[in-house]
Amino acid sequence: MNKLKILNDPIYGFITIPNSLIFDLIQHRYFQRLRRITQMGMSYLVYPGAHHTRFHHAIGCVHLMQQTVKVLRFKGVSINDDEETALYAAILLHDIGHGPFSHAMEHSIVNNISHEKISSLFMAKLNTEFNGNLTLAIQIFKGEYHRKFMNQLISGQLDMDRADYLKRDSFYTGVAEGNINSERLITMLNVNNDELVVEEKGIYSVEKFLIARRLMYWQVYLHKTGIVAEQLLIRVLKRAKELQAKGEALEASKALLYFLKNDIDISNFDDKTLNIFAQLDDVDIISAMKHWLHHDDFVLSELCQMILNRQLLKIKVKKKPIKIKSIQKHIDQVATNHKLSESEAAYFVFSGQMSNQAYELKEKRITIQHKTGKLQDIVKASDQLNLKALSKPVTKYYICYPKADTKETYDS
Repeated sequence: MNKLKILNDPIYGFITIPNSLIFDLIQHRYFQRLRRITQMGMSYLVYPGAHHTRFHHAIGCVHLMQQTVKVLRFKGVSINDDEETALYAAILLHDIGHGPFSHAMEHSIVNNISHEKISSLFMAKLNTEFNGNLTLAIQIFKGEYHRKFMNQLISGQLDMDRADYLKRDSFYTGVAEGNINSERLITMLNVNNDELVVEEKGIYSVEKFLIARRLMYWQVYLHKTGIVAEQLLIRVLKRAKELQAKGEALEASKALLYFLKNDIDISNFDDKTLNIFAQLDDVDIISAMKHWLHHDDFVLSELCQMILNRQLLKIKVKKKPIKIKSIQKHIDQVATNHKLSESEAAYFVFSGQMSNQAYELKEKRITIQHKTGKLQDIVKASDQLNLKALSKPVTKYYICYPKADTKETYDS
């Protein structure tokens, strides 16, 4: 069987699968599940085109890594065949631990287990199945390999993950501000003392990359309607777990019921749990909500209809934290209007915060290499004054509440 297949991608055109190991990993059921996990969670409720998947993204990352290896080798950076394959495997599998609708699941069906940790567990399991052929990939993924630049290509501030998702998410949402020139960025990469650097002539491409990232976060990833939808989904699953604990019968897939009935944290996330997690995807959640839409519990059914019919809560975004008395006022209003307890009303009234920091000065910096050989952080090397501002986190605060229950006047 010819394993050197070619895929057609709307972003990059034809993508080649570099070798049989990568082909076999793509064919594995753990990876095929990513076809059923949306890349951008609930963002399709804001941007109708945002239905692309984690599968698309991971394949795109492998393509960009192939381009990077080619560029670095051309510039005299030594990358042997084992390292090359390990880089492809690590970037292919970097998101394999994502649950349904991406980040929402980290706070609902499992207790504070990051998708990176679950990715590590999947990679360890796959390494056993593939006779240890992923050992080097796992070392690079975890930052344990002595060649630091390889981990920076997987998980840094200018990595292949960001280089793909900004361009891809920009394409599928239609938000042109995120359309970075990933090919030029890659062409400007080099390695100095085993650390990733960008050649001086690539400085403007990096500036565009950081500004694009900031704009994509405010316009897309932290879009207020997307925030509401994701928070509602978290609360749907929280309420389902609460009802399940009280002995209520809920219709759902076997895999989803397992996570509703059991409190799963890192201490009991064993091989059995991993295999059940591997059966979960967006379909389980949508299907369950369609059942729960008709449940006797008002809170659960109302939360489900809000998401399925896109009748979302109202959201107000402020520069200062929301006052407790304002939250309480809305909770009391909802409790009175719908004859709910205070704890039930709190499912429909809540506050939170969102933070945007396009560039982190302290960790995994982007280094510019001048023609003289001098190395400098992008913020100091750039004449773009905004870059320093981009390194400071900007935090906004929000409150969500039902539209029909409150007058437009709002006391922050």
